[in-house]
Amino acid sequence: MLGKLSWAAIPLDQPIPLMTGAIVLVAILLVLGWVIVKGHLPYLWEEWITSVDHKRIGVMYTLLAMVMLLRGFADAIMMRAQQALAFHSQGYLPPEHFNQIFSAHGTIMIFFVAMPFVIGLMNLVVPLQLGVRDVAFPTLNSVGFWLTATGALLVNISLVVGEFARTGWLPYPPLSELTYSPGVGVDYYLWSLEISGVGTLVAGINLVTTVLKLRTKGMTYLRMPMFCWTTLASNLLIVAAFPILTATLAMLILDRYLGFHFFTNEAGGNVMMFMNLIWAWGHPEVYILILPAFGVFSEVVSTFSGKPLFGYRSMVLATMAICIISFMVWLHHFFTMGAGPDVNAIFGIASMIIAVPTGVKIYNWLFTMYGGRIRFTTPMLWAIGFMVTFIIGGLTGVLVAVPPADFLLHNSLFLVAHFHNVIIGGVLFGAFAGYTYWFPKAFGFRLQEGLGQAAFWFWLIGFYVAFMPLYVVGFLGMTRRMQHYDVAEWRPWLIVAAGGAGLILIGIVFQILQLVVSIRHRAELRDRTGDPWDGRSLEWATASPPPVFNFAIPPDVSGEDAYWSMKMHAVRQDLEKSEPDYRDVEMPRNSPTGFVCAFFATIMGFALIWHIWWMVIAGGIGAFATFIAFAWRDHDEYVIPAADVGRIDRVNREARRELVSLAGRA
Repeated sequence: MLGKLSWAAIPLDQPIPLMTGAIVLVAILLVLGWVIVKGHLPYLWEEWITSVDHKRIGVMYTLLAMVMLLRGFADAIMMRAQQALAFHSQGYLPPEHFNQIFSAHGTIMIFFVAMPFVIGLMNLVVPLQLGVRDVAFPTLNSVGFWLTATGALLVNISLVVGEFARTGWLPYPPLSELTYSPGVGVDYYLWSLEISGVGTLVAGINLVTTVLKLRTKGMTYLRMPMFCWTTLASNLLIVAAFPILTATLAMLILDRYLGFHFFTNEAGGNVMMFMNLIWAWGHPEVYILILPAFGVFSEVVSTFSGKPLFGYRSMVLATMAICIISFMVWLHHFFTMGAGPDVNAIFGIASMIIAVPTGVKIYNWLFTMYGGRIRFTTPMLWAIGFMVTFIIGGLTGVLVAVPPADFLLHNSLFLVAHFHNVIIGGVLFGAFAGYTYWFPKAFGFRLQEGLGQAAFWFWLIGFYVAFMPLYVVGFLGMTRRMQHYDVAEWRPWLIVAAGGAGLILIGIVFQILQLVVSIRHRAELRDRTGDPWDGRSLEWATASPPPVFNFAIPPDVSGEDAYWSMKMHAVRQDLEKSEPDYRDVEMPRNSPTGFVCAFFATIMGFALIWHIWWMVIAGGIGAFATFIAFAWRDHDEYVIPAADVGRIDRVNREARRELVSLAGRA
């Protein structure tokens, strides 16, 4: 009846996951109880859970990423503490639990923190920057988000029901095959990523279509903000690379469930095929994450330097060059696997070449800052911290792209330090810069500046204290994923690294305080004009937060830095008072399709993990019925009358007139 599921799946003999799961469950019940008691449930259902508004979905992606960041960072603290303590001892984590923690940490941070964070920012901002009212496929956008949330939920269920994979964040066979991983841990990994991978692919198709087909009048490709270009490149990579991941994991599922032999050498398969396939997805994935961050930094540096982005067209070329070359470097992840010197040399050279367009971007940001009137706000601090940190990560990347050096450093903590150098210093710093920069656009008030800057400094210093020692112990020969060790020279560096993780924890506490304080003082931090930073692109041309239709009248773009040109024109024309001709606006109706699909996907995923076949069938029928119901909807849009559009827009136009009047007098 319940397949492999029994009471033995609850880890009653492991207090850490049991207590953690209990705390999380109590917290969820308390929040849910508060929502119900306060009467917020109808609002939550109608305005958020069933919303197809790209702004709401972008906020929910970002919220998911921040919640999962806390879970992933808890794993990181436990790992750092374990290695600081486990000299000549077993530490406080048993090996099987330690293995699950480092596997869950990598999986969560890549798939359920970094990916939702950048997709959330792209969802929130790109339609606004393009001057359009929504993404190309609003309901599919909701489906994509809720499928991603389903994957995150399954990973967290593994904390208290069963176990998670012990294979690392990529499930290399033969360790991930049934012979060596007979439990459900690898199955949790596989099904959570298959389901969330479909959600990511849907988001990628949606955003590519939006950028290519839904630009406002006059918004040619070479007038798009840089963030739109990096969004296009990143999502083209998603569309090309994520099917590889889905197919690779599907083959591993067939190996485990039906006795296939795709990756079993002794039965005619090939383990190295898995390495090639997973990294043919895996290295483009790095650029899927970093390219949107590059776009964020382009917007931030230009805005807070008070100048147009230097070398805009070279930035576009560099972005698309990275998009193409990123598919030509995957083999550098396994130089040691015996491909031969010729093959290694080709991929080593390609890995060095891809550093060139990244270098172009760094110089362009520096030249944008040169001669500008720089404002050192929190987003700008994240951008400057990124430049310094990412250069170090890039240089160590070029080092491990040299095959002889990689033979020495492969699988050492040097590699772990390099990877975190580019992912934290690049992707996460970029996500935090974008979160701070666009927060007033999403919610209508700015984040408190002092606490934001304190969070930045603790994150930056904590990062260096946590990860520079790992470069050293990597050179000293320490391999990654060690549950305990006996080499005395390593221990001081690992204790320092644990201290660095503590500093990052303080930075996270400051970020939480910043959010709480900002919400409590939102009246003082209110953005009344829609343009708190004196921005240059179209997202700042509408109210904060924007109305559901984004723009009462679609903007007409005549050059780069579209909104900056509009502001300058308004000053020169002495604020022409004529009112536009408002018209009715059609918008897509909210739909529960995404949430209901995710509900059935969760049931199917859980049932497939535990081999509860009747539940798999029930979940499949439910999901299919949901899509049928959606396909047969008669009324999928509603009309906002012109009078309502005008009433909403006049308030914002009046606030902008006051702002531009002040600018004109200045």
